[in-house]
Amino acid sequence: QVTFIEALDQLMPGFDPEISKLAQRVLINPRNIDYHTGVFASKITPARDGKPVTIELIDAKTKEQKDSLEVDAALIATGRAPFTQGLGLENIDVVTQRGFVPVDERMRVLDANGNLVPHLYCIGDANGKMMLAHAASAQGISVVEQVTGRDHVLNHLSIPAACFTHPEISMVGLTEPQAREKAEKEGFEVSVAKTSFKANTKALAENEGEGLAKLIYRPDTGEILGVHIFGLHAADLIHEASNAIALGSHIQDIKFAVHAHPTLSEVLDELFKSAKVKYPLFTSRLARTNTQIVSYSRCFNTCSPIQLLKQVKAQASEPVKEAVAV
Repeated sequence: QVTFIEALDQLMPGFDPEISKLAQRVLINPRNIDYHTGVFASKITPARDGKPVTIELIDAKTKEQKDSLEVDAALIATGRAPFTQGLGLENIDVVTQRGFVPVDERMRVLDANGNLVPHLYCIGDANGKMMLAHAASAQGISVVEQVTGRDHVLNHLSIPAACFTHPEISMVGLTEPQAREKAEKEGFEVSVAKTSFKANTKALAENEGEGLAKLIYRPDTGEILGVHIFGLHAADLIHEASNAIALGSHIQDIKFAVHAHPTLSEVLDELFKSAKVKYPLFTSRLARTNTQIVSYSRCFNTCSPIQLLKQVKAQASEPVKEAVAV
């Protein structure tokens, strides 16, 4: 028997709530696993003289005593802490935040006044931006690009994360609550598309039909805000979405991509195809033939593709290098 103790109000709090609930239903509920959410383990008394390990629980918000557990063994798995003491950061007026070294978007270290510390970078867990091994590698590559004279800014929203359960869980970008909060602040709409592994031939052939893929996007522009997957090889499938976000691709750009059949990749194929974006593929491409955003909507329903091309070229303040009518 296993008992989880989680300080936040849901299990797997870093993942999208819908995916977390599905994972809980599939991975936890059928097993002999108990859990307590919204509580801290305030005190652990080791086993002694034949007595069990005792864990005292307090409410995470009120800090009031809530419960106690008696168990055979306790595993403390509360994450990692930055190892930044003794580096002499105080000598260059760098003040850590909960032990993390403050950096800008280029991983350059900031002093207490928010000014850049010359020639000093911090990557990986020590800066607290994203405590994942592959994120640290990406940050390191970004820094190498900069010190060799090629400017580079890493988009952390394009970095995927995975949980290696069975089935696996993966995500990239924003969760649905995060996306809706951002939309409320910035004034745009959010839509959600979903597809099931039960409709995927390869998943059924592997007898692994339990799973869900979820796309969070802007219906007005086709921008991909987040993708979340629970299912067979989810940790491998997420990279198509990760690369799309990293490259700034919109749904209109990738929804007609062809995927081999039968493969698990068709889960994402169906996911992107099911998204309802207001503007079709060729208008999205034409709008991005220049670094400018040009207005072409007023003749959208009446112009031919050739006329639309002419309008885009006429409205662009800089020459349009290439435009293709689709």
